Amino acid sequence: MRIAMFTEVFLPKIDGVVTRVVRTLEQLRQMGHEVLLFAPGDPPAEYAGHRVVKVRSFSLRYLYPELKVGVPTPAIARAMESFRPHVVHTVNPIWLSAYGVLSAGRRDLPQLASFHTDVPQYTESLRVGWARHPIETWIEFLHNKAEINLCTSGPMVDRARQVGIERVDLWPKAVDTEGYHPANTSPAMRATLTDGRPEAPLVVYVGRMSREKGLERLAEVMPRLRERVPGARLAMVGSGPHLGELRKRFDPAYTVFTGYLSGTGLAAAYASADTFAFPSTTETLGLVALESMASGVPVVGAHAGGIPFVIDDGGTGFLVQPGDVGGWVDRLARLLEDPALRLSMGREARAEAERHSWRAATETLVEFYGQAIERHWSEHRPLNGPLLDRFAKPMPRARD
Repeated sequence: MRIAMFTEVFLPKIDGVVTRVVRTLEQLRQMGHEVLLFAPGDPPAEYAGHRVVKVRSFSLRYLYPELKVGVPTPAIARAMESFRPHVVHTVNPIWLSAYGVLSAGRRDLPQLASFHTDVPQYTESLRVGWARHPIETWIEFLHNKAEINLCTSGPMVDRARQVGIERVDLWPKAVDTEGYHPANTSPAMRATLTDGRPEAPLVVYVGRMSREKGLERLAEVMPRLRERVPGARLAMVGSGPHLGELRKRFDPAYTVFTGYLSGTGLAAAYASADTFAFPSTTETLGLVALESMASGVPVVGAHAGGIPFVIDDGGTGFLVQPGDVGGWVDRLARLLEDPALRLSMGREARAEAERHSWRAATETLVEFYGQAIERHWSEHRPLNGPLLDRFAKPMPRARD
């Protein structure tokens, strides 16, 4: 199968969406499928044997400087036409992927779209709340051009339907249980994360340092946690537009900011922690929580968004109401104070993670690709209308 894929984010940027895209590309190659990926920023020319088309882009310097916005050009359409895809997959269509939606529609191609980031909800955190309704309307319009829309958690299936998206289904969660493993624990990494105090109780966060992650909550929690668990420390792994402000909010005597980690370093950071704190309320899934669980480290997360889809409260970790500072302190303290509880929850977390492989998730995705193709051609209506007559460039069904 040939899949043309459009994404709003890709390497070298690292986040949950990028991780899902790259793991999916790896599995699709192993399964014998071919992808033509369109990505903004400065991506590699190929990934896992698939060609990557670099798209011109610009930075949202003042709003979200890490984000590169792809600019549509005629070269994109020419590359897609030459590729002759069986299906077009648009990841989080907002801007570049929106062009993928419209371009595929103009060429009468089957479409599948995936909903990974609740962008309308982010508008409040980014202080552009006025944009929420227009963005919701735009997202609904784009997704409803697709034969199938996928979300990565049950709660986000409900959320997608709430904003008017139709034909919604679940793309199963997945995690790399080989790269993330309890055996990756490292005394050297533990010393780094604790600023040379490896015996200290250690809470870790991994992810973007941005407003929508709700990390200010941990600045309230940690001082109170130290009243109950003396010397408790926090390691913040990652970077982002809010990093400078966060550095000012946390006590430097008990906090380490590592910047981005990847590969074996990131795996060691997860496995070397006592517990993982995840206060974000805007997650559609929360891949970092799954990675922590695969590392045998229980998660304390917000009871919001897609996080309850990942954490079994009292089994693989704890769920806390976002604004309940006392609840956060209590659940973190219970894990830091009780090694036996921490070990048993860590084992349950690892066992749960082992149930969700990237191969299984990608096999399900390929089934959805097939359904989108069949649905498009079985319900096919020729493109028509005054605008389409002039601008449409329908492509015949790809059969080889």
